[in-house]
Amino acid sequence: MFDLDGTLLDSAPDLHAALGIYCAEVGATVPPYAAVRTVVSRGSRAILRCAFDESDEALLERMPRYLELYHSMMSRHTRPFEGVEPLLDALERSGIAWGIVTNKPGYLTDDLVRQIGWAERVCAVISGDTLPVRKPDPAPVLLACERAGLDPARSLFVGDDRRDVQAGHAAGLYTVAVQWGYLDGGDPHAWGADAVIEHPRGLTELLKLKVPA
Repeated sequence: MFDLDGTLLDSAPDLHAALGIYCAEVGATVPPYAAVRTVVSRGSRAILRCAFDESDEALLERMPRYLELYHSMMSRHTRPFEGVEPLLDALERSGIAWGIVTNKPGYLTDDLVRQIGWAERVCAVISGDTLPVRKPDPAPVLLACERAGLDPARSLFVGDDRRDVQAGHAAGLYTVAVQWGYLDGGDPHAWGADAVIEHPRGLTELLKLKVPA
C-alpha cells in the first residue's frame, strides 16, 4: 500500500499552480513554490495557509474554490516520481498487488488515479473521506487490505509522512518511509519506520523483485 501525493506522484506543481490562480483572483501574493511543496502532505488547508494567515474557519471558506481550481488542472504537470513506474511494473510482474491509501478527498483521488492511468491497476483505493477517520488512524489502511484481500501482517505501507508510518504500524504492516517526497519538513529516519529508502528502486531491492536490465 502506498500513500499518493509525495510518494507515488509529484503533485506539488499543480497544487501550487492552482493556488497561484486563486491568489490572483482574490488579490493575494502567491507564496513561493518551495513553501507550498513542503506542506503538501498536510492537505489543502496547510497549502492555503502558505498564502493566508487566517483562522481554520476562514481557510475552510476558501477551500471549495481552491479545490475547484485544482480539480480542473490536477494532472497538468503531476507525474509519477522518477522510478515509480518501473517499481509498479516490477510489483505487477511478480504478482504483488498494490493499492493507495491517501488523505486526499475521494473525488480528487479517483479522478487523478484515472487520469494518471492507474485505475485498472490498483487493488484498492482508500481516500481521506472513505471513512470518518484518516491517517494516522490505522482504519483506512486496514480497509485497503480488506478490500484487496491482503493479510496486513504480510503487507507493506510506503509513505513520505510520519502519519503514514504511524498508520501502517498501528495496522500491523511493515512500514517504509521514503526520502524523495514532501516529508512535511521532517526526517524520515526519525519516524520509526521499519525501513527508509532513498529511491523507488530501494523497494524493489527490499522485496527482491526482478527488474529488467
